[in-house]
Amino acid sequence: MADIIDYKIYGTDMQIVEIELDPGEGVRAEAGTMLFMDNNIEMQTSTSGGLFKGFKRMVTGESFFITTFLNNGRGKEHVSFSAPYPGKIIPLNLSEFGGRFICQKDSFLCSANGVEVEIAFTKKLGAGFFGGEGFILQRLEGNGMAFIHAGGTIIERELARGEVLKLDTGCLVGFSETVDYDIQFVGGFKNALFGGEGLFLAKLTGPGKVYLQSLPLSRLADRILSAARGQVGEKRGVGGIGGSILGEILGGD
Repeated sequence: MADIIDYKIYGTDMQIVEIELDPGEGVRAEAGTMLFMDNNIEMQTSTSGGLFKGFKRMVTGESFFITTFLNNGRGKEHVSFSAPYPGKIIPLNLSEFGGRFICQKDSFLCSANGVEVEIAFTKKLGAGFFGGEGFILQRLEGNGMAFIHAGGTIIERELARGEVLKLDTGCLVGFSETVDYDIQFVGGFKNALFGGEGLFLAKLTGPGKVYLQSLPLSRLADRILSAARGQVGEKRGVGGIGGSILGEILGGD
């Protein structure tokens, strides 16, 4: 049984989640996400289940170690965790999803003591090769609260049985285990070459809940890298022109 925790989410684009713990309650978090904690909160960092558990977390994009924050005081204590990049924190009550929820790798932020982060393999070959996240996803298991993070604006959709939703592979955050996840070729020569959306789309078939993100970390990183390269090129170009002009002035009659 997972601990029953209370929480508040603060902020809009750079959110934090503050967890309220009763005496003896604890929360588990990805290493390096803690923002602040009250005096009677004790940190306990471990592999939480041995080397195999640690390696499984590494495969899903998390750190080898996980930290438990335990309330050793006599009253309510608080600990908070911050999102690693601009976006939203999504609270998930796993008991509402049958005790299991599938999400993109490295999206886990924190959870109540008793919730486990496991490996979820994509069931179909195409989804593994072309799904953006590869064959490895995260599966959160337990009956308590878990918190995941995604980029940009979050869209929540409830798919009816047989309802199909197609989306950019990187924009998928997570989905109920009842949702079927597959990959579909975008189709059309011009669409594939000039559509700008890649060759494949994620295809989700209901029933179940789906969370989407407007700004995947990979897309944000690509834009930053592209802008940085552009600035380096501009500086080199200016330097070359300036050097040429300066050479002509100094070498002129």
